Amino acid sequence: MNEHIQARYSKLGPALAKRLESRFFKAAYFDEPGDALEEILRLIPRDHVVSWGGSMTLAALGAKERLAAEGYSLLDRDKAASAEERADIMRKALLCDTFLTSVNAISEDGQLVCVDGAGNRVAAMAYGPRQVIVVAGMNKAARTLDDAVARARNLAAPTNALRFPGGAPCRASGACHDCASADSICSLIVTTRLCKPAGRIKVILVGKDLGF
Repeated sequence: MNEHIQARYSKLGPALAKRLESRFFKAAYFDEPGDALEEILRLIPRDHVVSWGGSMTLAALGAKERLAAEGYSLLDRDKAASAEERADIMRKALLCDTFLTSVNAISEDGQLVCVDGAGNRVAAMAYGPRQVIVVAGMNKAARTLDDAVARARNLAAPTNALRFPGGAPCRASGACHDCASADSICSLIVTTRLCKPAGRIKVILVGKDLGF
């Protein structure tokens, strides 16, 4: 990463963490992904059942592999033998102890924005798991809430759509069409503006470009 971008993230990150704290999130900033991963492990008690939403950020950190190596009890939908079993694991994840995820954008005043297709990620963030750990690269930071929603819809969603089969028009154009396609991955657009109960959602900011 360019040293000047890294320096900018190092200035913005701690300030963004403070704004998140003012909205009752627990928040911390780390320059390096390895330090962020160690913080994830520190936050998860060894007796917790852990699951996660689809996230290229968590994949880049190697979080799932590290949790498995450490012997945590995992609800891993990717190990399902059928679509029915996969859906059942995703439902069980809504009542796990710790749910890991990322977000599509964070406004500079500390609001989280997620665009979701199936809704399991935003459902777990809103209610269910004892704690939610959000990991986000500083590339997800946006100036205002409107900018954060625009980032989620116009950058993150069309990029994520390319990971999946289907006929969503953004897969062909790379741009949002505000579509009502059956294959749309923008079924839900959720803003988390406050964390209740206080501290349930922990936000780990990383000074790198991670995910979409």
